[in-house]
Amino acid sequence: MTPPNEQAVGIDLGTTYSAVAHLDPSGRPVTLVNAEGDLITPSVVLFEGTSVIVGKEARKAIATDANQVADCAKRDLGSRVYHKLLEGRQYPPEAVAGFILNKLRLDAERQIGQFKKVVITVPAYFDEVRRKSTQDAGYMAGFEVLDIINEPTAAAVAYGFQKGFLDETGSAREAQNVLVYDLGGGTFDVTVMRLEGSDFRTLATDGDVQLGGRDWDTRLIDFVAEDFIRRHSLDPREDPNAAGRLWRECEDAKRTLSARQRANIACDYKGQAARVEITREKFQEITHDLLDRTRFTVRQTLLAAGLEWDDIDRVLLVGGSTRMPMVSDMLRELSGKIADNSVAADEAVAHGAALQAGLALARAAGRKGRFHIENVNSHSLGVVATDPQTQRKRNACVIPRNTPLPVNAKRQFKTQKQNQKTILVQIVEGESKMPDECLQIGKCVVRDLPPDLPPGTPIDVRFRYEENGRLTIVVTVGNNGTELRHEITRDNTLTQGQLDRWRKYIAGTAVS
Repeated sequence: MTPPNEQAVGIDLGTTYSAVAHLDPSGRPVTLVNAEGDLITPSVVLFEGTSVIVGKEARKAIATDANQVADCAKRDLGSRVYHKLLEGRQYPPEAVAGFILNKLRLDAERQIGQFKKVVITVPAYFDEVRRKSTQDAGYMAGFEVLDIINEPTAAAVAYGFQKGFLDETGSAREAQNVLVYDLGGGTFDVTVMRLEGSDFRTLATDGDVQLGGRDWDTRLIDFVAEDFIRRHSLDPREDPNAAGRLWRECEDAKRTLSARQRANIACDYKGQAARVEITREKFQEITHDLLDRTRFTVRQTLLAAGLEWDDIDRVLLVGGSTRMPMVSDMLRELSGKIADNSVAADEAVAHGAALQAGLALARAAGRKGRFHIENVNSHSLGVVATDPQTQRKRNACVIPRNTPLPVNAKRQFKTQKQNQKTILVQIVEGESKMPDECLQIGKCVVRDLPPDLPPGTPIDVRFRYEENGRLTIVVTVGNNGTELRHEITRDNTLTQGQLDRWRKYIAGTAVS
C-alpha cells in the first residue's frame, strides 16, 4: 500500500522552459515556483568548473560564455552525445536533462518536502528511444519515474479538470472532441482526443520533434545577420557569444511582435553595431513555411482520426509559441473556429502530469482514479525480415501507428536454415517498407534455440507496447512454445552502470 502522505509531482520537461506541479490538499494542480520565484525554469545548463548552474543565470550566460552552455538538450535525446563539447567534455543528452530535472526537484523540495516519485511529460511524437532517454534522465536526477505521459494528453487532462470533467458530476458532461495544438520551444504535436466524462481517449496523433519556437527565433537571427552583413561585411553568427546575444534579442523581439506590430533588434559584433527593425507582417512572411508545416500536420491528424472540422468541438492551444498571433489566425482560417487559450500555455502540461501522478499514487494504494487515459502509438513498430520472394530486407509491421494502447501484437516468422542456433530481432519504427528509411530503435539476439530445428520452424515475435510508449518483446520458438523474453539492446542507450554513475555524479555536483 502507498503511504497516505506520499507525494508525487508532474514535470513538463521542455526544450526551452520546464515546469513542475503538484496536487494541493484539495486535489487541485498547482505550479511550484523555482528558487528564483518564477513559475517556469529555462531548460539551460551552464558548466562552470565544478559547479553547474541551471535556469535563468545559465540562460544569461549564452551571451558571454556560450561554449559552456547547453540548451535545447531535449532535441538531442536519443542521440549518444549532446551536440557540442562543454568545457572540452562530451555529455550524454540525458545527463544535461538530468541536471535540469535535479534543479526542479531541489526547488520543489524546498516547498513540499522530500519526494521521489514523478510523472514526466514527452512530446506525443517522441519515439520509443527518446521516451527511454527521458526516463533515464529522470533516474539520473534521483527520481522514481512513475510514468511518462504525452504532452497534449496532459494538457487535455488539465483542460478537463479546469472545465469540471473530473469532479463528482464530471462523468455526466456531454462528450467533446478536442484537437490539441501544442507548439513549444523545440517540438510540435497535434493530438485529437475524445473527452467523455472522465475518459480521455486519443484518436490520432502526429508531430515534429524538430520544430518549435526556436526555429522562429532562428529565422529572426538570420534576418538580422543578413542585414548586418550588408552593412558591415561581418557575420555575427560566426562568434558563439555574439550569436548568443543576438538570439536573446531575437527571442525578446518575437515576444514583442505578439503584442505590437513592430520591434527593434540590436546586434553588435567586432566593434560594429546595428539596430534592425522588423514588422509583424515581415516576421510572418519569413516564417510562413514553418507555420505551413504545422498546418499540414493538423490536416493529416484530423484525417487519421476520421473526423471533419464540424466534428471538432474545441481547438486547444498549448505551448508558449502558440502566443504568436499567426498561430491562432491560421487555425481560425483552417477550422472556422476560434482557438481556445483558456489553459495556461506554460503550465497546463505540468498540471496534467501532476494529475496523472495523483492517479498513479491512487492506483498504487488500491483506490480508483478520477480519470482514465487511452493513448495511441505515434509510430508504427515492426521487425526487419527477409522477403521470401525477393530475399530483400523489409519492415514487417507488427503494430500500426495510431493503435490504441496498451496493446499486445504478434507476427510469425520462420527460421532459414537447419539447426539454426540464434535469431536476430531488429526492431524499427516508421511507416516505410524499407528498413533503411525507418529508425532502428534496438535489437535483441535470441540464443540457445532448441537443437535440430528444421528450416521453416515458426518463430512468434510478440510486442507488448505500454501506454507510456515503452516496449517489451517475447519470442516463442516452435510448436513446443519455448518462450524467450529478451531485453532490447539500444545503440545509444546507457548501461545501468553508466546510469548509476551519472545519478551519483549529478547528486554530488554543486547546483545553483
